[in-house]
Amino acid sequence: MPIIDVSLSPGRTTDQLRALVEELTEATHSSLGVSRDRVRILLREVPDTHWATAGVTTEQAKQEGTH
Repeated sequence: MPIIDVSLSPGRTTDQLRALVEELTEATHSSLGVSRDRVRILLREVPDTHWATAGVTTEQAKQEGTH
């Protein structure tokens, strides 16, 4: 049973998240040959205060205009 764990920044619509889940399920089914009902997907929205690159949070980068 494939388990796909996706971390992403907040801000996507419910429709966008549903589309992502559908596409990931189909890609997993097609590439691995597993039944769609065996594919598990976790979507984790990580706040900008908890996501950092090169020691700077996304929130800081947005405030500084470097994101």
